[in-house]
Amino acid sequence: MSRIPLKPRNIVDVVVHAALALIGIVGLATSFHDLGWLLAGVGGLLVGTGVALAARALRLGALLTVGLALVGYLLFGSALAVPGQAIAHVVPTLTSVASLGVGAVWGWADLLTLRAPVELPDYVTVVPYLSAWVVGLVGTTLATRWLPRRRTAARASLLLIGPGLLYLASILLGTEEPYYPGVRGVGFAALALVWLGWRQSTVESVRIERSQGMLRRRLTGTAIVVLAAVAVGTLSGAALAPPPQDRFVLRDRIVPPFQPLEFASPLAGFRQYSKLEVDKTLFTVAGLKPDELLRLSTMDSYDGHLWTVAGSKIAADGSGSFALVGGSYPKPPLLTADGDQTISLKIGAYGDVWIPTVGYPRSLALAKQTRDQLAGLRYNATTGSAVLLSGLQKGDTVVETGELQKTDYDDATLRDVPTARLQLGPADDIPDIVAAKATEFAGSTSSPIEQLRNIEQTLHTQGFLSHGTASDSVASLAGHGADRMEALFSGSVMVGDAEQYASAMALMARSLGYPARVVMGFAPTVTATESASGTPVKVTGHDVTAWVEVPFQGVGWIPFLPTPTQTDVPQDQVPKPQTQPQPQVRQPPRTQNNENDLVTNVQIDNTDKKSKDAFVLPAWAIGVGLGLGIPALLILVPLLVVSAMRRRRAARRRAAPRRRDAVAGAWDELLDRVGELGITTPSVSTTRRRAAESVGPHLASRDDAVTVAILARRTDDAVFSGRELDDAEVDAVWAEVIATVDATRATLPRWKRALARYRLAAATGWARRVAALASAPPGTRSRGSKRGRT
Repeated sequence: MSRIPLKPRNIVDVVVHAALALIGIVGLATSFHDLGWLLAGVGGLLVGTGVALAARALRLGALLTVGLALVGYLLFGSALAVPGQAIAHVVPTLTSVASLGVGAVWGWADLLTLRAPVELPDYVTVVPYLSAWVVGLVGTTLATRWLPRRRTAARASLLLIGPGLLYLASILLGTEEPYYPGVRGVGFAALALVWLGWRQSTVESVRIERSQGMLRRRLTGTAIVVLAAVAVGTLSGAALAPPPQDRFVLRDRIVPPFQPLEFASPLAGFRQYSKLEVDKTLFTVAGLKPDELLRLSTMDSYDGHLWTVAGSKIAADGSGSFALVGGSYPKPPLLTADGDQTISLKIGAYGDVWIPTVGYPRSLALAKQTRDQLAGLRYNATTGSAVLLSGLQKGDTVVETGELQKTDYDDATLRDVPTARLQLGPADDIPDIVAAKATEFAGSTSSPIEQLRNIEQTLHTQGFLSHGTASDSVASLAGHGADRMEALFSGSVMVGDAEQYASAMALMARSLGYPARVVMGFAPTVTATESASGTPVKVTGHDVTAWVEVPFQGVGWIPFLPTPTQTDVPQDQVPKPQTQPQPQVRQPPRTQNNENDLVTNVQIDNTDKKSKDAFVLPAWAIGVGLGLGIPALLILVPLLVVSAMRRRRAARRRAAPRRRDAVAGAWDELLDRVGELGITTPSVSTTRRRAAESVGPHLASRDDAVTVAILARRTDDAVFSGRELDDAEVDAVWAEVIATVDATRATLPRWKRALARYRLAAATGWARRVAALASAPPGTRSRGSKRGRT
């Protein structure tokens, strides 16, 4: 334990260290949504620094210092890092303590993977709290206990490691837009240089600097160095700073891209809803306006078989990308906002990964929001599509607030507006008949909006609607591959449902050079009264639909609904059965579904019922276990290790092959045990009698001091006399040693007895052996000699 008095220069070291750490902490400003991170970071720095100063004042050892630091971490962490989970924002609760443990383990991953600025989960602010707490604790301990022993520039520079790591972490955990990097970098360097230049290692150097000439020269030299550092840092930083898109931040390297192709195409499952689940309540929705559409998925890539969501390998600027989100959502491009709207969904029979949304979400919350759900929530701001990788389950509740795209433009307003210049996923293998019909339906006009409206109106008025059910007047095949598109236009009439008409119009628009995409969703029937009162409306498979969106420059994505409403095909225009064999329709491989199932994304749950009903440990229990278990392990494991090493040391000494070595080992054990109790023992070169005189006054009683003196003489006699010893004499010496140690321990305060359990003096026996051999007279040295002669 350090007994060097704390000097003003040590206080300056602590203050400078805290200031440098604070410069590093503020770099996390761009990673968080509000200022809660700043309270957590500054609070953690104060807690760590305060614990280190308190431990020095109480002269606590390393293990007790760590224990006190853990107590401070848990005691103040609730108010500083997760005040929303504490009683009155101050008093810790089981939830707040669990968050401190969970955040210390998982907060780093959430901060890196969730979209910045991060707002949720609450425990993410534990990251700056924990980081600052560790840096404050370690740095202050070194500044007040280790550095005062011998002050050199090299030793002082080690104190910069902690703040430097905080500064580096603020860069790696930050975003592409740094927080005042030039000001922070120059300030950090200037403060560190001034501190290193003015801290001296000896008292003589301080006396020399009292002369006015030396003081003036040092002041001038330091000022020149600092000004040069500021100038060079500012100019080089401005000249060499990379653009934001080239900055290296971990979140851009760690977040794995979402691969939509791992899931079945949503449009391929259209008939799943329109035929097999036509009367099932998929979910209920409240807050939806009349004639408003719910978006399920947006697809902009076509391969001749399916419309799919472009994956990371083929996604272009118009496809966007799916990213993890925290509490904030990115601003969608090309959006002309038309107000916000909030809806709530109660999931029923629906069980897909795609989340129904309205407009472009600004916030999206699940009723039972867990870390696993957050980790699987991805959002594409360009398409307005949201995905929950774990899938929505019956009983889930989703509350979403979305920005609506302004769509009430008349065609005259958009007549001279070109489509937006952006690139979508590729559309390959467009049948020739589709491109020919696109030119025919578009007409002679050259305006993009008029051409697209002509195609929309032609499909809507000349086509017929059929879902392929028994009640339809004419059969209609499922699918939207190239062969199905050819069949749609090659017959005497066009027959299909929204799957075929949306796919056909998107391909026709692509053949004319317009960026078009297909959107699948729901169009529930909502009355004005239900909308105003917020009455939940059932959404069934009958409400499934699909439409086309095309972006216009400065306007945004405009929807087109080409699906007809006519269901009765004229008798004289009913397509006649084909007598000649037709080529096989190119569709995706079918799964092992029922014959009536015309889709590919049906998932059969073969999970054993027992596994579903198996007990799953709640997340709060895991958090509490981590929050309490980790500190318990840090306290108990060192205790068990020290105790085992102490027993092994005593057993090895007592089982020495020669009896005189066993007696000498008993003396070494006595000195080690009283040293572990906090009693100062002499150096290893001191004789046993002088060691007994030094230790005796600190023992429990005068009788124990006499016993130690007698033990010293008996040990010297056993080691140097050359006489033979018996086992009874060895056992008697060891018994007296143990009794003396136990009596001394009983007189100590409880906290000193607890501290003694963590001390270990395992290496001193070898040092005493070497010293004893060196000081013994010729002819009396042996392997068992200890502590020198008397």
